[in-house]
Amino acid sequence: MFSSAWNFVKRHKRKFIFAGAVVGGVYFLGKYAQKMIRELQEKEATEYIAQARRQFHFESNQRTCNMTVLSMLPPLREAIVSQLNSESLTALLKTKPANKLEIWEDLKIISFTRTVVAVYSTCMLVVLLRVQLNIIGGYLYLDNSVGKNGTTPLAPPDVQQQYLSSIQHLLGDGLTELMTVVKKAVQNSLGGVSLKQSLSMLELEQQLSWIRAEVESGSERSLSWYMLADDENALADQACGLTENDIMTIKLLNETRDMLDSPDFSTVLNACLHRGFSRLLDNLAEFFRPPPGDSAPSSAPDSLSAVSLPLAKIIPIINGQINTICSETPSHFVQDLLLNDQVKEFAANVYETFSAPQELQK
Repeated sequence: MFSSAWNFVKRHKRKFIFAGAVVGGVYFLGKYAQKMIRELQEKEATEYIAQARRQFHFESNQRTCNMTVLSMLPPLREAIVSQLNSESLTALLKTKPANKLEIWEDLKIISFTRTVVAVYSTCMLVVLLRVQLNIIGGYLYLDNSVGKNGTTPLAPPDVQQQYLSSIQHLLGDGLTELMTVVKKAVQNSLGGVSLKQSLSMLELEQQLSWIRAEVESGSERSLSWYMLADDENALADQACGLTENDIMTIKLLNETRDMLDSPDFSTVLNACLHRGFSRLLDNLAEFFRPPPGDSAPSSAPDSLSAVSLPLAKIIPIINGQINTICSETPSHFVQDLLLNDQVKEFAANVYETFSAPQELQK
């Protein structure tokens, strides 16, 4: 029996060798396929975890942006009020001075100027901080990622502080220059309008449109100048020379300038300004409602011109708007800007750009 079996094996030797090779090949191929599938699954899991971590960090960063904006509104309001102090004029009017008409004219210009400046500067603050904090946020994500351990951080704390302090330009020289430009536009638009002249909501909207047109088109400077100083290498003027942190800060400032000069930034800022002035008009419209029992429905097409108020009565209304616009408690005005879809999308794009590995940015 054993000899016949051995003879069978010898006769079919090549078939057995081929079959063994095939079986062995299939076995090892299967093992290789299992290994590749396992590695692919591990890679996908790692990428998913990294993406989830990145998304969580981004969302946390946006909450920080919102809180920072709210915390900056009181000093912004204080800076505007200190330079455009209408309260002193209001107090002076109560003393019944001889130059009462002159003081009212000054109050007219200052009230409109500071409200328009408040809209512009609040919108600028929202979008500028979105850019700055998402640049920093992107770099912090890279600094905290696994692959960055042991290397020089892209945004150490001292650099962050130095970089973010550039916001002072918007609260200082930039704001002062913006006030000068807006005040001139207000003077050109409303300077010749009598305090006794009545204006409808539609006419008031037209006045604000004329002021905006002069501010945004009549100046050689772009709106971005009011947010960040022109001199990108301001730190280089220090007598002590440049430190490594100074160089890193200048790099961040240059990257910010590039963002502010981009068409996408202009689009987002214009969207915020449009929403901001629309919200201002909504607030003002509350004071132009027809009296109770009026037969003209408030939703009629001509309702914006149905009620008119003397300019002297509009001035106190305009003057008080800064407390709503620059309010640290989330008002409708600020919420409209923080929750704007275009602002959110732009912030995500900035974060995406600066949280990508450096080799991908080249």
